[in-house]
Amino acid sequence: MRIRLPHEVSASIVAFATVFLAMSPLNLPTWAIFITWAGTFLLGGPTKANAVKLISATTAGAGFGVAAILLNRATGDMFGSGAFGQTIALGLVIFVVNGTLLATGRLQVLSLIPGMFFGFASLFATYFGGFGFASGNLAAAFVSSAAMSALGPLCAFLGLRLMFAPSEQPEEREPQSASPSASQATAGG
Repeated sequence: MRIRLPHEVSASIVAFATVFLAMSPLNLPTWAIFITWAGTFLLGGPTKANAVKLISATTAGAGFGVAAILLNRATGDMFGSGAFGQTIALGLVIFVVNGTLLATGRLQVLSLIPGMFFGFASLFATYFGGFGFASGNLAAAFVSSAAMSALGPLCAFLGLRLMFAPSEQPEEREPQSASPSASQATAGG
């Protein structure tokens, strides 16, 4: 007999385990795991194909976040150092980066555009929130947010795996009976 844990319990066990990644000195953005965990189920559940699709998209999205921050650093006061001029510059950066992100969504490998926005937002929250193994370091924010986003599909898989503990003894299988259509064909034949 197989033991079945409710998904609420198994997923909570996995969630509990992730909080230790947020402790010092790692200070990792564990909430990014939950974003991609949920995204995994939006895609239909944990499969290798869904994991590859989501990890590719979130990593690319985090890369677009890095590009936006670097472009904003380079052009931030091109319209003046006042709040209005900096806002115009940021708006133009967002226009260009967002348009480029959406255009790359036409590529099959990056077709999961919402996943790219998950990665983009996770990068921003990690960097500007002071998370990551080196707070305030853009490269560390990228690695930290991309790594945590990549753990979401794994956590989704582990949560489901914990639901069904392997049985102590393998159950013997009964021979499969013929499908109803085959038995109807011989009976009515």
